[in-house]
Amino acid sequence: MTEPSKLPHHGVPEHQPAAGGIAARARAATGPQYLNGLNPEQREAAETLDGPVLVLAGAGTGKTRVLTTRIAHILSQGRARPHEILSVTFTNKAAREMKLRLGQMLGQAVEGMPWLGTFHSIGGRILRIHAELVQLKSNFTVLDVDDQVRLLKQLLQAENIDDKRWPARMLAGLIDGWKNRGLAPSQVPSGEAAMFGNGKGGKLYASYQERLKILNAADFGDLLLENIRLFRENPDVLRQYQNRFKFILVDEYQDTNVAQYLWLRLLSQAPSRPGVPLSAIIPGNIAPHVIPGRIEDANSDVQSHIKESGDDEDSLRDSGPALSAHPGMTETATPTASSPPKNICCVGDDDQSIYGWRGAEVDNILRFEHDFPGAKVIRLERNYRSTGHILAAASHLIAHNEGRLGKTLRTEDVDGEKVTVTGSWDSEEEARAIGEEIEELQRAGENLNEVAILVRASFQMREFEDRFVTLGLPYRVIGGPRFYERAEIRDALAYLRVINSPADDLAFERIVNVPKRGLGDATVQLLHDHARKRRMPLFEAARAVVETDELKPKARGALRDLILQFDRWRAQREVTAHTELAEIVLDESGYTEMWQKDRSADAAGRLDNLKELVRSMEEFENLQGFLEHISLVMDRDGDASDEAVSLMTLHSAKGLEFDNVFLPGWEEGLFPSQRTLDEQGRAGLEEERRLAHVGLTRARRRAKLYFATNRRIHGTWSTTIPSRFLDELPSANVEITESKGGSGWGGAGGYGPSRFDNVESFGSSYTTPGWQRAQANRNRSQGGRSGQARGGFEESQSSFSGGFSRNKRGPIVIEGELVAKSTGTVSEFSLDDRVFHQKFGYGHVVKIDGNKLTIAFEKAGEKKVVDSFVERV
Repeated sequence: MTEPSKLPHHGVPEHQPAAGGIAARARAATGPQYLNGLNPEQREAAETLDGPVLVLAGAGTGKTRVLTTRIAHILSQGRARPHEILSVTFTNKAAREMKLRLGQMLGQAVEGMPWLGTFHSIGGRILRIHAELVQLKSNFTVLDVDDQVRLLKQLLQAENIDDKRWPARMLAGLIDGWKNRGLAPSQVPSGEAAMFGNGKGGKLYASYQERLKILNAADFGDLLLENIRLFRENPDVLRQYQNRFKFILVDEYQDTNVAQYLWLRLLSQAPSRPGVPLSAIIPGNIAPHVIPGRIEDANSDVQSHIKESGDDEDSLRDSGPALSAHPGMTETATPTASSPPKNICCVGDDDQSIYGWRGAEVDNILRFEHDFPGAKVIRLERNYRSTGHILAAASHLIAHNEGRLGKTLRTEDVDGEKVTVTGSWDSEEEARAIGEEIEELQRAGENLNEVAILVRASFQMREFEDRFVTLGLPYRVIGGPRFYERAEIRDALAYLRVINSPADDLAFERIVNVPKRGLGDATVQLLHDHARKRRMPLFEAARAVVETDELKPKARGALRDLILQFDRWRAQREVTAHTELAEIVLDESGYTEMWQKDRSADAAGRLDNLKELVRSMEEFENLQGFLEHISLVMDRDGDASDEAVSLMTLHSAKGLEFDNVFLPGWEEGLFPSQRTLDEQGRAGLEEERRLAHVGLTRARRRAKLYFATNRRIHGTWSTTIPSRFLDELPSANVEITESKGGSGWGGAGGYGPSRFDNVESFGSSYTTPGWQRAQANRNRSQGGRSGQARGGFEESQSSFSGGFSRNKRGPIVIEGELVAKSTGTVSEFSLDDRVFHQKFGYGHVVKIDGNKLTIAFEKAGEKKVVDSFVERV
């Protein structure tokens, strides 16, 4: 007998829940909770699982949430198991955050996702599994930079190449650059290979790779380069991973370099049939992607590896790389017709590609649709971070770039405060103004953790660090050590400390062999033993030891020379300005030359920091006062959880956000960087503009831009002009404000009266540092008239705790010349007076400007000096 439920019911229509009805709403409530709260574009990006997808995620649009939600959706829909998903990030921190969020979404730990990590960690994992196919063993060692340099030094010695003229560190940088571009030794263009070691760069690269194999080692670049070779030479291995990874997700795609691009392209192609040549996996006839305004200049040496349109001096830097047939592939191959497109999703923002200097190729993201025909592009434009005025300013600025896919950030938040632009007389006033604004924010109840200063170059930090110490404002440096904690600054300070106090053993031990003098650990240990036995400082122990035969002749000679140098510098201290003495010490010790010969990427920045250190000394009366100030700066170890202003470079700020962001130094030559413009031309300008865009979009509520009319860059004072980026901001979203730094654009600068000119007497009890500097600037602008006469304040009364004073400055040293501001006093010298200077020798006065003399020296030529540093003969 038929069950009642199985009886036919003719004429009864099938039922579907009505839209918006109880059943529909109840069914929706049982859906995946991880999709709740996504806006339409974010949801589309998370749910579009088939085929290639490019998610253009602007700043603050929630790209990390989209990535994690997409993975959760793939797993919850049963489209793949955890080990079938390849998810690539750029940092271990980002990978950990993604795992944490996935665990929270899915209610379980994501331990089953072995292929979620950085490019290099995943590349290393694959390499260990198949190590024997690239002539390694699975327990191979990954060398750090120091090990690389040591190995390269051995190779240079074997080739009889002078490692002083051709430093091993420079060769390490070249090799790393070649590996970032996916170039094996045989693929390096002959012109580039000849740039090092009298044409032996290519041979050294090959020898280096051979030596690594013998040592069962790989460097960081090999983790991807050897992966590419592994896949190219073993199609069956490549096919295994293509079949394994059903979904590929890539974060920060705009920051990928050529090697990462090649690696992804190999894995993201549909698996080929066994027996099909590898050339069929990757399309070979891809026309170059040309960015408007860029020069096409084909490089035949590189075309065998990658088709490009760009600068033949630096392949793929200013061009759009089109992945041609890899060496060993045919040029006319076509992809397998029946293969479906791979499920690859790349998330990135072409407007935030700011790492071109380390090999990143923005053109990788610009040509995504060309690489993956039929790709779906989803734009995330709704910003959840910044207010309307900030977003409008950032969007208007970045719109001036030609090499971009285009999107406009928007917000549903209020317009908020306009972006402010403030001009200051010099960098000192800029630091004062920003310090005072931060104090105002603090008094208004703002948390200092929500305040950040983003600089273009690290040397700018010193001025702010000094100012914050004076104000008592806690701060932290993000992405690197504080200015005075940098290795090169500590080394320079150690020299000065030994001059100031020969008994400073810690300082002497730090620099006794810096730069290298052949005084190793054994020598230092001998000095320590002697010092303990005789109960004397290390320096005096060294003086005693060089008179004996305890050291080998070479070490004894080097140590004797160093002691004589310190004796000479100590004697010069009595007759030489401390700023000039610092330059002499850094030059004569060989320390400056050491960094000049260093060809690493950060060597130029270290030299800039040393120049900034010398400049910082100008504000102090003597060396003792300066070193006491440094001790105050260094003694600021607050708890990491304490409130503090964040100080960092713009490059370090990527991915961070703050309520209040100060952006100083918006001047031509500094931002955009002249060095970047000189090296990269138009492509460099666009990257600098992207960096400005990144800076602006770090701000949630307030963005404040500053520029100075006078700034000292690379040791030279110069009058600057405001950055071109300021004129590219929309006037409707920008407000011009007056500097709060003290002297403003007043009499000292010739821009009209200072706002301090009409201030009545405050009495000598008003002695804040900002007021003192304002009075000092006003006095100088009025020809040296006493501050007591008009403001009741005598500059000579100004002094800070610690026994030093900033009012008496030594001469400024600029490119070897002694220069000082005129105090307005009349010099006791006359034209044609014959004089003697400690450094420049004999000469005669040819021009007098207050207390500044222009002297024609017999050997040094014309120099400007302060009259107190010469004597009549």
